[in-house]
Amino acid sequence: MRERACLAAVASLLAVGASLLVSTGTAGANTISPVVGHTYVNDNVAGANTIAGFDRHANGSLTPIAGSPFAVGGYGLGAGLGSQGAIQASPDRRFLLAVDAGSNQISVLRVGRHGVPRLVGSPVSSGGVEPVSIAINRFGLVYVANVGQGGSNYSGFRLTSHGQLIALPYAKVAVPEGSGVGDVLFNSTGDRLVGTRDNTSLIDSFTVGLDGRLVRAAGSPFPAQSLGPIGSQFRPTNPSQLYVSNAHAGAGLGTVSAFRVNRKGVLTSIGDSPVANGQTAPCWVEISHDGKYLFAVNTGSGNLSSYAISHNGSLSLLGTTPFTNGAGAVDARLSPDGKTLSVTGGRGLVVSTFAVHGGALTELPSSPVALPAGTSPMGIVVL
Repeated sequence: MRERACLAAVASLLAVGASLLVSTGTAGANTISPVVGHTYVNDNVAGANTIAGFDRHANGSLTPIAGSPFAVGGYGLGAGLGSQGAIQASPDRRFLLAVDAGSNQISVLRVGRHGVPRLVGSPVSSGGVEPVSIAINRFGLVYVANVGQGGSNYSGFRLTSHGQLIALPYAKVAVPEGSGVGDVLFNSTGDRLVGTRDNTSLIDSFTVGLDGRLVRAAGSPFPAQSLGPIGSQFRPTNPSQLYVSNAHAGAGLGTVSAFRVNRKGVLTSIGDSPVANGQTAPCWVEISHDGKYLFAVNTGSGNLSSYAISHNGSLSLLGTTPFTNGAGAVDARLSPDGKTLSVTGGRGLVVSTFAVHGGALTELPSSPVALPAGTSPMGIVVL
């Protein structure tokens, strides 16, 4: 059993009635704010899975796309996945890739007119059991983290320009059963890949060959700096700096780690890492596009911690921002312009959105907005 602080926090809060949900935005307010993009959430529905889609307005507010939620062809798990990256966009933003953890598949959807996502072909096998996280690099190489018994691994694919996901039979690396991979991700240059094992507090690190094969770094898996490494991200402005949240140390003992990852994939600590935030279960991380700030979603505390990132990669805590229905949040993503941060989950089924000013966050008046009833949302994409 994958026993996780993040999953426990989410599960306990999903039981709260829909009457507690808060959605303050109005359609009238958005008639004068143009649509500038879209936001998508993997609903992870037990049974036929769907993606919730929203129009993203210039004022940061979200309204459902006509026809949302959208069928993806596979089946969700209907329970928390304890992962970051359960839905991802291709680098050119033409396609969405979503895990179907209940049917052991990956769905690819083309982002069409007015942001409506449409399934490309049929969902494909994830190459293992219970896929939870997806990584895509700029060359169209895709890796999926599978965590289920009898099929726990990292499986490689190629995403074609037409949205076909083609399995690479030689690109598969087994992971010990019960490791509970929480996140798999590439750096910006696509030549290094990392996976966090939150159940066993280890971090896998690989270099990536031109053919997509993974070569395990000497010393990998590396010990995490605290219990429960889950959410992670490479610094957008430095492909050799990695940041990992540590979620399972206990109440008030959350930390975020900073690592240097050399060209051979070897991890070494940066500065005074890990840096504490005094919160519970920091499960998900997102870094500003300019690489200066890191935001950690504290699932157990129902708030967000902001860190400054120095030139050498070391972290310093700036402060913490509470938000409406924040407890149980399960992933976060910045808008392409970096002006807003959207967080999935909250007290039940919502998306919360914040204005971003450097390392400071302010929840928007229109936040939060409701997600479809009967879902178990994991992952978010903002286009």
